[in-house]
Amino acid sequence: MSAPHPKYASNDGVIEAARAALGDRLIDASEAVGEVRLDVKREALPEAMRILRDELSYQQLMEIAGVDYPERPERFEIVYMLLSLTKNHRLRVHVSTDETLPVPSVTGLWPVAGWLEREVYDMYGVLFDGNPDLRRILTDYGFRGHPQRKDFPLTGFVELRYSEEEKRVVYSPVKLAQDFRTFDFTSPWEGAEYVLPGDEKAKVPEDRGAPTPLKADEVKK
Repeated sequence: MSAPHPKYASNDGVIEAARAALGDRLIDASEAVGEVRLDVKREALPEAMRILRDELSYQQLMEIAGVDYPERPERFEIVYMLLSLTKNHRLRVHVSTDETLPVPSVTGLWPVAGWLEREVYDMYGVLFDGNPDLRRILTDYGFRGHPQRKDFPLTGFVELRYSEEEKRVVYSPVKLAQDFRTFDFTSPWEGAEYVLPGDEKAKVPEDRGAPTPLKADEVKK
């Protein structure tokens, strides 16, 4: 029997309350797979988040995530996950931007957003206006590019490794460490010309007249 746990509150009335409180700051509101999504104007984000925190009781900012849609004019969506402790309810706030338009920082409302915004900046290159310390936080300071962008090469540009020769951490261009293997698809039952691993143990029986192994009681001590 599973342990009892509190269920999240119903979504009934949440969208209506958000529309009334946010007004023209809200672009769209929807519900899917049991979750409420609020799309907010980028320039109105700080005030919209203040209203959600102070008037609708979503006290905690749990996470900030990024999503990349390269085919869109504003390719990035920044997603804020909010939790109401008093209502036991969660919702998501979405804003969109591109590589150059900054998103207003919400560090004035939740100081923890400082690190979360740095993660999104590091992975996607999204700028946050008002963040007092917008630096990389997951990759190294000398890293080039933003790894979570869809157009970022899978191998990256450089690799970070420890050099035994120089006795320090160095950067070097990414190289494939192993050549592409050549595979032989010839079936071993159709006369392959190579010896498979383990075949060396299956030797041909000895010729006639070969000495018979001694029994245990015949071994000279």
